[in-house]
Amino acid sequence: MTVYAHVDSPIGRLLLLADERSLCGLHMDVAGREPKGRAGWLERPDAAPLRDAARQLEEYFGGARRRFDLPLRLEGTPFQRRVWQALLDIPFGDTESYGQLARRIGNPGASRAVGLANNRNPVAIIVPCHRVIGADGSLTGYGGGLDRKSWLLVHEGAASAQTALWPPFGKVAKKMA
Repeated sequence: MTVYAHVDSPIGRLLLLADERSLCGLHMDVAGREPKGRAGWLERPDAAPLRDAARQLEEYFGGARRRFDLPLRLEGTPFQRRVWQALLDIPFGDTESYGQLARRIGNPGASRAVGLANNRNPVAIIVPCHRVIGADGSLTGYGGGLDRKSWLLVHEGAASAQTALWPPFGKVAKKMA
């Protein structure tokens, strides 16, 4: 059974999904990217995985948490799961290019496939796909939109490299604040 809860955040309303034990989805309110299969979902913000995720997200957005400690159920191909696992190793406040991530998981020519796996990340923010940027330091691709990616990187203190390379960065980050 899938249970869900909505959580307000500085980057907009978030939809959390879980089974009995694990968080299995975090979706941002983005037109055209709504999760499928809502039939049978139960709204249960008091369910342990949802309650714990909401608390840790509040701590993250409040500046008191840098790493999440939640049971996750990530459904995807073996390659996608390898990419998502590698995302968890990118420290708070750091960024890595798609190419660097591809090399780190042992597939140096798979930077585009890494980007596609990032796009399918079922638990954004917690599995920090926002920390992956273009080889030139530019902000590229993010299912939640570049304005949210920008906000998250500013929040984590990783903005300095992007600010010079992506002129709208500062303006968009201020708009989200």
